[in-house]
Amino acid sequence: MKQDTLDLRPGQSVELLKQLHILTREGRMNQDSRRKLKQVYHLYQFIEKLLLELPVGPDHPTLADHGAGKSYLGFILYDLFFRERGTGHIYGIETRPELVESSRALAARLGFDRMTFLNLSAAEAADATVLPGRLDVVTALHACDTATDDAMAFGLRKQARFMVLVPCCQAEIAGRLRQNKALALSRTPLAELWRHPLHTRELGSQLTNVLRCLYLEASGYQVTVTELVGWEHSLKNELILASFTGQRKRSAAERLRGLLAEFGLQALEAVRYPGLEAADPN
Repeated sequence: MKQDTLDLRPGQSVELLKQLHILTREGRMNQDSRRKLKQVYHLYQFIEKLLLELPVGPDHPTLADHGAGKSYLGFILYDLFFRERGTGHIYGIETRPELVESSRALAARLGFDRMTFLNLSAAEAADATVLPGRLDVVTALHACDTATDDAMAFGLRKQARFMVLVPCCQAEIAGRLRQNKALALSRTPLAELWRHPLHTRELGSQLTNVLRCLYLEASGYQVTVTELVGWEHSLKNELILASFTGQRKRSAAERLRGLLAEFGLQALEAVRYPGLEAADPN
């Protein structure tokens, strides 16, 4: 099968895609693999633009991918961007040791020597000496539930220039809404938004991402929210792009606190959104 019929990006290594089992040994691709590659390519387009904004230097760009899994994103980023430039480093952070080992082995086979795979949680990675003190880009693709919040906290600790987040399976806030349902339903008509279990789940997911965006703005980031790919490819389709400006917005912190109070979620502030009081008065 010819490469162009697979809609591969220019310069994409077919051998890499075979090693990642996106392509078969014969160079074919099933529908599930095509969908997966389409999502990674779309995300690559967003990340490439950010990488091109970074200063050129012997140690840049640096990128940490949280919840890396099999590191499809990291390997394709390295293949299409980092490899030919001969500079920069990608760190894949993953809690499952077997995936870390398989990624290390694959990077060694391919000669991708500026890739490091770490068997760490986000909290552990924040203090790991193998990682630089500051990072250019932090990514988290389909990081489940609070893993996206952990990646954000890591990015804040590392003073990341950019964060690229695709949240997945946001369950924490929905669970808290269910716990307080009886009290909340007697308090405000807004509680009708989560009276039914399906609505609770959907509202919890929406509210989670709204709070994340406000927290990033309160922490000095400019935030853009868009779709990753068409909804026919993935229901977990929200892409949050954050660019550091250094301007911590007090108005965003106040709106975040207001939402927490409105939905009876004040206990989350200390756990998920520390440091709001440091936002600037604007």
